[in-house]
Amino acid sequence: MTGHPALYPCTVAHVRTAPTRYALRHRTYMWLTDPDHPPELPYALRPLARFDPRDHFDGDQPSIRAGLDRFLASHGVDLHGGPVLMLSHARVLGHVFNPLTLYWCHDADGTARCVVAEVHNTYGERHSYLLRPDDGGTARTRKEFYVSPFFPVDGAYRMRLPEPGDRLDLTVHLERVGARPFTATVRGTRQAATVGALLRQALRHPWSTLAVSAAIRLHGIRLYLRGLPVQPRTPQRTQENAQ
Repeated sequence: MTGHPALYPCTVAHVRTAPTRYALRHRTYMWLTDPDHPPELPYALRPLARFDPRDHFDGDQPSIRAGLDRFLASHGVDLHGGPVLMLSHARVLGHVFNPLTLYWCHDADGTARCVVAEVHNTYGERHSYLLRPDDGGTARTRKEFYVSPFFPVDGAYRMRLPEPGDRLDLTVHLERVGARPFTATVRGTRQAATVGALLRQALRHPWSTLAVSAAIRLHGIRLYLRGLPVQPRTPQRTQENAQ
């Protein structure tokens, strides 16, 4: 575990096997940071990476760590100030979309305590899951939040979420009765979060989070045109707009 920020250029893949088979892949980059100490960038580069507490949890706390601690307290968890690692997208040029933000939470002595998976959908809503991974980094939780318009809110997620090191290697399966209709993976390699590394990623993936959001919507349209029925949605918490 390290408090130094890092970048992970990565490939995100989605594979849908039911009710029709469909796959997508896109490249992006994510940040691994300490939410207590966000990266300090030169003034001219700050529009390329901003970490705003409004974009996480209820969006009404003075810091991301404060939002996390309040969520944990609501589940009876107190880290006693222990360290946390957060994997997320940053705001880029005022826009952010985080399909999945992860928080690896530790006690004050550094012992791994739990993982929080914060899921955002394209309707501006978010929901967090408290996970207790096994020694292999795998946890299972009931699905409680509307994400894809083509799946109802049922079944469970099986997530393999080892703490990132030199490699980022995450897997999320959606499990429904008798089937595993959806799998998402994130694979990447760690880079030091230097000015040069950030500029290279920003040039390769301009408006990176906007591109992710647009790609999800485009693939959703394709699936709809293939005849997949849309599942009804009950509105939940609204994410604040970029400001």
